[in-house]
Amino acid sequence: MGSVTTDVKLDQGSLTALEGSLRGQLIRPDDPRYEEHRRVWNGSIDRHPALIARCAGVADVITAVRFARETGLEVAVRGGGHSFPGLSVNDGGMVIDLGMMKGIRVDPEARTARAQAGVLLGELDRETQAFGLAVPAGIVTHTGLAGLTLGGGIGWLMRKYGLTVDQLLGVDVVTADGEFVKASEKENADLFWGVRGGGGNFGIVTDFEFRLNPLGPTVLAGPILWPMKESPNVLRFYREWIADAPDELTTIVVHRHTPPLPAIPKELHGVPIVTVVCCYAGPVEEGENVVAPMKAFGSPLLDLCQPKPFLTHQAMFDPSFPQGWWYYFRSADLAELGDDVIDIVAANALKMTSKLTAFPIFQRGGAITAVGEDDTAFNGRAAGFTININATTESAEGFDHERAWSRNFWSELQPFHTSVYMNFLMEEGEDRIRQAYGVEKYDRLKALKRKYDPDNFFRLNQNIAPN
Repeated sequence: MGSVTTDVKLDQGSLTALEGSLRGQLIRPDDPRYEEHRRVWNGSIDRHPALIARCAGVADVITAVRFARETGLEVAVRGGGHSFPGLSVNDGGMVIDLGMMKGIRVDPEARTARAQAGVLLGELDRETQAFGLAVPAGIVTHTGLAGLTLGGGIGWLMRKYGLTVDQLLGVDVVTADGEFVKASEKENADLFWGVRGGGGNFGIVTDFEFRLNPLGPTVLAGPILWPMKESPNVLRFYREWIADAPDELTTIVVHRHTPPLPAIPKELHGVPIVTVVCCYAGPVEEGENVVAPMKAFGSPLLDLCQPKPFLTHQAMFDPSFPQGWWYYFRSADLAELGDDVIDIVAANALKMTSKLTAFPIFQRGGAITAVGEDDTAFNGRAAGFTININATTESAEGFDHERAWSRNFWSELQPFHTSVYMNFLMEEGEDRIRQAYGVEKYDRLKALKRKYDPDNFFRLNQNIAPN
């Protein structure tokens, strides 16, 4: 175990009092559970907090915030722990861990759901799909709902129903002063605007209320695979095919080596591929007609786009992003897949060396653009695509090389960048955060930060500093 250092003096009496006041758990470095709970999803992050407050409810969150403020401990807030740059853990500070807060309540008649901040996407999907309903949210089931929502929330249903934040009806928030407030269109509307895309800058959201949408439970979904060397031709056909695609269709193009999954024949394991992964949020028969031209293009190696439970489809990427592998990302929004972009993508895909690296290109548009650009803090609704250049290795071996590949690839695409999705940022500095929001929206967010967190207590995030 690594060493823990902190600039804050913590006396035993105050720690004992804190532990006694929590319904959850207070974990210190000498606790046998410490190693498990300090770890986050990205294995390249190795930090050692002085305290981990595993909160069982809102009262625990308030207690932890007030303790950290009184002692001067730096705070990291963890929902699912999926923050790409590891902003849900720190060195020598306090982690306020919301992972025990798993409450979910679905009202199928009102078509709403309430979920606490420790809920993971797969847990919410399981409860909502029991009623043929869903919140559009993400593509990996072990992602935390809270962080994904606060950054915007892109996923399989976004072109039909919009972003995750577009389903949000209200939130409960613990502020930097340890006060409890509610926010919705009718109450603290400025704060409600800010949490819909502004991340964790304004407080700890402990509870979310969502609008639910009809879905499935059976959908037409899955990947169609071609050899990676066919990428230029596949992408050009794909570009034309999706130009008139209905909003029910959301696709993600992925370049990778074929993973060793039971559904894939062994002779295809490890083969470099380009795949178009589809999800049709409408009648299966209708979806089959829409997807037919893509299925018929060229000579696919494998076609797994077929009717299946949405829960099965939503979990398809889980084996490719397990806890503990080493991850690095560079991302950008793109207006279109022009010929120059396609050529850069296809050429760089052939340069990846790790068999674990897989980079997605998300198709945007549809219902995302039905919400006004200024209606929420989320920015870049007009983007045509989002590319997230993942570099992945199982451990430190080969990681530096793959990370350099990601950076070089991203740099080649730089002339075509428009905005960037906040949830896909690493620790890239204020200019990139400003780019994520645009200058006017960034200034509005800074004003909101001055109101709700003037001394930047919540700063371990994609930080919008008050000054």
